Amino acid sequence: MSEAITEESVKHQIDKLAELRSSIAQAIVGQDEVVEQLLIGLLAGGHCLLEGVPGLGKTLLVRSLGMALNLEFRRIQFTPDLMPSDILGTEILEEDHGTGKRYFKFQKGPVFTSLLLADELNRTPPKTQAALLEAMQEHTISYAGTTYTLPEPFFVLATQNPLEQAGTYPLPEAQLDRFLLHIRVEYPGEDEERAILARTTGSGSGTVTEVMDGTEVIALQKLVREVHVGEDLLTWITRLVRASRPQDSSISEVREWVRWGAGPRAGQSLVLASKARALIHGRLAATREDVQALASPVLRHRLLLSFAAEADRRSTDDVIDVLLRDVPFPT
Repeated sequence: MSEAITEESVKHQIDKLAELRSSIAQAIVGQDEVVEQLLIGLLAGGHCLLEGVPGLGKTLLVRSLGMALNLEFRRIQFTPDLMPSDILGTEILEEDHGTGKRYFKFQKGPVFTSLLLADELNRTPPKTQAALLEAMQEHTISYAGTTYTLPEPFFVLATQNPLEQAGTYPLPEAQLDRFLLHIRVEYPGEDEERAILARTTGSGSGTVTEVMDGTEVIALQKLVREVHVGEDLLTWITRLVRASRPQDSSISEVREWVRWGAGPRAGQSLVLASKARALIHGRLAATREDVQALASPVLRHRLLLSFAAEADRRSTDDVIDVLLRDVPFPT
């Protein structure tokens, strides 16, 4: 661990994480696992894709996170007629009133923010979806031969509706791979749903309080990098990712159900996400439990299923369950 990081500073930052979760809980009932995974993406410095049917509070969750963090927050509502310039920005013609000369000036779009909510990302065609690729990977925007740097920290938190719904476009594989986590938002339990009804139909509502700013988020991201990952855990993660590729796998289900497996970025994401989860739980070393908890959100959007799997109604989560079952932990 870095000499600049003391036990006292670590405890202070972990306490801040607990405050952040409590603040979000003022607006969000339940969904503890979803909130935790969203914070894991934040600490690991990655982007998150939230999927669920309309009305489950995905947008409210992201907006609540933005309110709890003192970060510039913007929202883009993706629609079929949205253009790339509506996201990145465009050049406008201006006139110097002193000289009368005209010149083009780049007007920055909503992507120039720290926390970007890409709402219903799969409602827009692939051309517009692809406008986010460079921003998500390089944290820069290129326009008319000039490269513009985005503010730090920079997060894209996107929501999407299930593809079975009308008016949706599949996200390109290259863009899916840019998301650290693919988070599934499920229906709430009965007690949670009753609490939602009581809270949202009364005269009062929960207030999300501001907990931390961008400087503290960056400090937490640096601390995540200091979390220890043992050699046995690193080996297991490597074997899990490699076993997801049908050409390298000895698992019959993988060879039958998977067309394309996860790439090296999946392993990097699983390591970082496991480190972030360990920190959230007050530990400075990742464990096997962290990997098991995050294997599905890290890998589910990085596996391409075969026609045989679709015919058998198998999902990527079924493949991941097989990997966790059949890839032994190193002894």
